Amino acid sequence: MTIIWLVIAVVMGVTEACTVQLVSVWFAIGSAAACITSLFTDQIYIQVIVFVVVTAIALAVTRPLVKKLKRKRPEATNADRYIGKSAVVVEAIDNDHAKGLVKVDNEKWTARSADGQLIEPGDRVVVTAIEGVKLIVSKV
Repeated sequence: MTIIWLVIAVVMGVTEACTVQLVSVWFAIGSAAACITSLFTDQIYIQVIVFVVVTAIALAVTRPLVKKLKRKRPEATNADRYIGKSAVVVEAIDNDHAKGLVKVDNEKWTARSADGQLIEPGDRVVVTAIEGVKLIVSKV
């Protein structure tokens, strides 16, 4: 039975190496543990229990870690540097009509009001967020 567990471990390891998703690594770990167990006992049911338990433990321990590591992080852009900066309204900001333009660091950006209020040209605002290509601003 040792050879069978070893073959299963190798096949699962090769399968894991050939895929981009984690699908069989836990079975490879479990079958390797069962292979080691088979060196000490000929009882197949004990080997199967070791396989199932070790596979389940490996899955339970590593799956949350893998999910955390694979979570997509938002891509940072250099536009984030505008958050917290002061700007001057160039064109009235009116969320209802999807209009508004501000100038920050000598660059003009489309803008929307964070609280929905109308902001007149010449007013000073502060950038609170960025949504797509629009700055979200609040009146100072």
